[in-house]
Amino acid sequence: MRKPPGKVDILPKEIGSLATGLPPAQPGTLFVMGANGGMRVSPDAGFDVVFGRCEPDVHVCVGPSDPRVSRQHGYITREHSRWVLYNLGKLAIRFPGSRLVLGGHRAELPVAYTPLFIVAPGQEHLLEARIAAGPVTPGPVDLHEVPTYDPDSPEHPDNRGPGADRWRLNPLEKLVLVCLAQRYLRQEPWPQPLTWAQVADELGRLRPGEKWNERRAARIVTGVRMRLSAEVPGLLEEQIPPPIGNALNHNLISALLVRTKLRTEDLDLLGG
Repeated sequence: MRKPPGKVDILPKEIGSLATGLPPAQPGTLFVMGANGGMRVSPDAGFDVVFGRCEPDVHVCVGPSDPRVSRQHGYITREHSRWVLYNLGKLAIRFPGSRLVLGGHRAELPVAYTPLFIVAPGQEHLLEARIAAGPVTPGPVDLHEVPTYDPDSPEHPDNRGPGADRWRLNPLEKLVLVCLAQRYLRQEPWPQPLTWAQVADELGRLRPGEKWNERRAARIVTGVRMRLSAEVPGLLEEQIPPPIGNALNHNLISALLVRTKLRTEDLDLLGG
């Protein structure tokens, strides 16, 4: 698997999750991470990133110990100035939320961080993809030496530019959302948001001096949901076919997790 010089680089496993940021890169550069590392591909490289279970036959390994994942499960290619995911395997690939790309189908990747999951019965295998959207940084960059962005830093790309303010959670919003989303943060299988009664009960016990009830918790979360609805689809009732159920809160939590506005360490707000 040859690569054009300077257009494609191997990412070591030690670089960590793409969710916490990227080194400076040309806009449109694709980053993909799997179980044992990943790839960085410039938009003009003319290079397809193949992923799957069999490490010698792919560029990015995912689900290496699960025979239900195909040896070459899919690939990501550049088409008409967009990066496109193709699923060649039998198992579906899930985008954030509930959108599934079935075998033999394709889907465009957004210019953002996108956690993708190869969905096997009782198990999901993570494939991270992120497309750089920032300005071009002149000169060569050593990916090993570039510091990782702090997601809470004002310098993080998600915290700059139009619309950045709507993603900032005040302390009260974060507290309620962490409580609502704690099953997701604890990595429980098939998580669902807590009910408003459960949120109010837990916050009432955590902060007995404050007047917590279902309506107050719902009002705070609804405020965040409406604020983000201009940017995130699936946060308005008219966008969800009935029955709505937990869909609005699930979609909100998924969006906040993808943007790393809710993280595992936030469970400390609830006492761990």
